Amino acid sequence: MCRLALKTANEPFSPYEVLTAMEAMQEGYDGSGLGLLLRGMEFADFKYDPRFPILSGIAHTERAWKRLTEYMEKQGYELKYDHRFHMKPELIDAQDRHRYFLRAYRMPVAFRDQSDEVREAEMLRTRLALRKLGTEDDHITIFSFFPDVAMIKEVGWPMQIGDALCLHDGQIKSRVCMAQGRQNTNYGINLYACHPFFIQGISTMTNGENTAFVPIRDWLVGKNFPGYTGYQSDSEVFTHILHYTLKKLNLPLQAYKHIITPLSKTELAKHPQGEFLAGLRQVCKRLIIDGPNAVIGTLPDETCLLVMDQKKLRPATIGGREGMWAIASEICGVDAMVPDRDPSLDFQPMREHTVIIPPHRKELEIWSQYDPFPLPLAA
Repeated sequence: MCRLALKTANEPFSPYEVLTAMEAMQEGYDGSGLGLLLRGMEFADFKYDPRFPILSGIAHTERAWKRLTEYMEKQGYELKYDHRFHMKPELIDAQDRHRYFLRAYRMPVAFRDQSDEVREAEMLRTRLALRKLGTEDDHITIFSFFPDVAMIKEVGWPMQIGDALCLHDGQIKSRVCMAQGRQNTNYGINLYACHPFFIQGISTMTNGENTAFVPIRDWLVGKNFPGYTGYQSDSEVFTHILHYTLKKLNLPLQAYKHIITPLSKTELAKHPQGEFLAGLRQVCKRLIIDGPNAVIGTLPDETCLLVMDQKKLRPATIGGREGMWAIASEICGVDAMVPDRDPSLDFQPMREHTVIIPPHRKELEIWSQYDPFPLPLAA
């Protein structure tokens, strides 16, 4: 099993606070990877404008760094901010790490006044192009390219990586932070296999196994959408299914649970939207997951979510108070992130629940698959 932690708050906070939750749950991972996603960015030395997409990744050599810089300039991206980590490189086990980067860019002139859909397609194209740009000897690892989002991934123990990048120094803060401590089970140690995963502002991380990975991956690849690629981990499909639900089917967040873990035919026969949901189940039957899995995610508007699969054999707890909430694989993780809460109000979802933390963060929304939800007019 891996261990997951998410904190969301009205006031930006240091990612190091979430790493303390990972430390509390350290028996659940093996040091084979740490992944961090930060959303709602604040930099100590730069007044960030959320219109500027942030490019996150690692240039493994000086030549790779030069190649990346030249590519962005030729594409018409104007560099607005180049974050420099206060490094302690002796704490990083890997030797081929020339430069960790978080770089904010102004979009090329041709895209500045375009629709969100066009801009997001361009950022996706650029991220995938950069991912292919590195050579066998001069790697470039790209994690994300999107406004108001930064990602950090590295092999090692969470606190060790946090100390190596000096994440405790207050130079970077965010209103949402997701973290995963990886336990390597099915694949080799690979930076892209570290959760969270990301596509066009949507991100998820998972604790569990997805034995239905191959048919799900093949179905998604068959959609010929450029972003449905990579798949260094069986859990990356959870992110892409959420993207497909929201961006391609134009369905609300509640539909995600109906796609990955649909109700039985008997249950659907009694559901007020049973006819629609039965059709959805049939159309998306290749996206039904096999667990056990606990999935935590975030959306561009800072909405956070937690869902479990039918087996409910990977734990997760959510707790907090108005303005500050946390989700973790273990209660001690929630304790570390929001100690000043009423723990009697903590919630552990059952198989039918989707737990949503809205952007206003005033309270939790606990939604059941047995409840109706708003459907698009065309549905």
